[in-house]
Order: sequence, then structure tokens, then C-alpha cells
Amino acid sequence: MPKESSHDRAHRVAVIVDHGSNPFELGVATELFGLRRPELDRTWYDLILCTPEPAIRLATGFFTLTGVAGLDQVDAADTVIVPNRPDPEVPPSPAVLDAVRRAAARGARLVSFCTGAFTLAAAGVLDGRRATTHWRWAELFSTMFPAVKLEPDVLFVDDGNVLTAAGSAAALDLGLHIIRCDHGAEVANAVSRRLVFTAHRDGGQRQFIDQPVPPVADISLAPLLAWVRAELASPLTIADIAAHASMSQATLHRRFQAELGTTPLAWLTAERVALACRLLEAGEVRLDAVARHCGLGTATNLRIQLRRRTGLTPTDYRRRFSLASPG
Repeated sequence: MPKESSHDRAHRVAVIVDHGSNPFELGVATELFGLRRPELDRTWYDLILCTPEPAIRLATGFFTLTGVAGLDQVDAADTVIVPNRPDPEVPPSPAVLDAVRRAAARGARLVSFCTGAFTLAAAGVLDGRRATTHWRWAELFSTMFPAVKLEPDVLFVDDGNVLTAAGSAAALDLGLHIIRCDHGAEVANAVSRRLVFTAHRDGGQRQFIDQPVPPVADISLAPLLAWVRAELASPLTIADIAAHASMSQATLHRRFQAELGTTPLAWLTAERVALACRLLEAGEVRLDAVARHCGLGTATNLRIQLRRRTGLTPTDYRRRFSLASPG
């Protein structure tokens, strides 16, 4: 019989669960990659849980996981997820490290949530690569693994076939990013809507470390952001946005940094590119029309901004993610 092709089956995702693993992060992996999504009308992921022992007690001992596959199933996975380490200073089990190294050797995509970066680093697969972990453990991580290029301020890092998320909630950000890379922005947006979670959070961990809680009297930027999204086809400037919000540009900049961890211009450009992606996925072939509709102005600027944020040209993006293409 002919050998099975990767195009003939679902993308296999193996989640390694060890003693003390976080149930929330396990739930994130299950929700994003394990649940069937017939409304998307495309082949979804094939998720399997793998443990080094027959019975695994999750964090704080509230749950015990039994009856799942052993670590040998990691060897057949296209993506391997390592949720977290309850105590980063305690080394992962040798069996888990061996499974991770085998996956890395054959080119599988490796993903960690929160302190799971300690497991990837202990396996030696992060040396010389960019990664992140929870801000609380960043200093310890850098001390233990100086060969890793730690980025402590971001929500997640995509370093090719090795991806790391900063914390438990950032696992959702990274998971949606993976879905976006595999299936396109429209599908990722559909999943995020089902989760009632934003498809893309601007900013990084720093907004959760250094920024104080805004005063109760402060008004959220949400209504302003909704207005801007409805006006993306217009040639909006930062001055226009500030005027609509009845504040100075300096105040607008401070508010964006405080609430979103980014600048107004960076957020506006990201929203324009996201809209362009949705139009390309819907099959629009006229680049000038896409550029006008999302406010990027010209096809040249569209090409520049899309390549800067996705690494793809508009033509390549549409070919890869068009909803008319087979899933």
C-alpha cells in the first residue's frame, strides 16, 4: 500500500502531561486542538494526551489523569505540546526529555505553555533560539539556560518550529497563532469567537508587570477601538482618532500603552493588515481594492505591510489561506 501522506490525514498534536501539569493549560490545548469543529468545514487536528506513567496527578492534586497513551505516541505527532513545570527548578523526567529530543530530531513542531519552556530548554532544543516564559520565572530561566535568547516581555515567541508562550492565558494567544499559521486568520477568528476571546492581543507581558490598575473612573478604549475598526476604509490618522476621542495625541498614546501595551499607529496598522488578510482569504484578487478597503492605500504598501507581519506576499497568502482552497 502507498505510504500515508501528511495531506491525507489530520495534523497530529500530542500533549505531554506530567505530574503537576496545569489543568488550565491542558484545557486550552484540548479546546483549541481537540474539539471537533464541523462548522469550519475542514480537516481539524487529531489530538492525543500522552503521559510517562499510567496515572498522573495534575497540579494541586485535584485531578488524576489515567487511561491515556504513553510517550511512544509522541513519536507519531506533527506537533508536541509541553504545558508547564509546577516547580521549574525540579528537572523533568528523563522519559519526557527523551520524547522531546526525539520529536526535535525528526523536525516536529514543539510548543510550550508557561514554564514548559524549562522542559524544552532542559532537553536542549532551545539553545541559541528565541523563547519566552512566565515573567515570574524569567530571571531563573536566564540563569539556568544562558544559551537561550529569552524575550521576557512578550506573550509568545514563534521561532520557526519551536514556539513558547509566556503564561497560562498566553497559551490561548499562542494556540490561536498556531491555528492562524495553519489555517489562516479567518479560521483563527472563528475559533476565537467561539472562545469569546480576542484573536490577537497587542502588547506583551510588561503590561501585566509594570502597569498599575487604571482608576475606576477611567474609561476603556473599547468603544474607540470599535469605531476605528468600522472606519478602516477611511484614511484615518492618529490625529483623527485622538480628535474623535476628544483627547490629545499624547494622551491617546499614553492610553494605548497603558491598556494595550502598544502604540496607536502599531495597533491601527495591525488592524488594517488583519482586515486585508480576511479579504484575501475571501478570494479578493484585486490588490488595489484590498488596499483601499482596509486603508493601506496602495497595493505596494499592502505588500510591504503583509510581508512584514506574515512573511508572505498577498498572492502567496491568498494561495495558502483562501477559503476556496481545500482544508
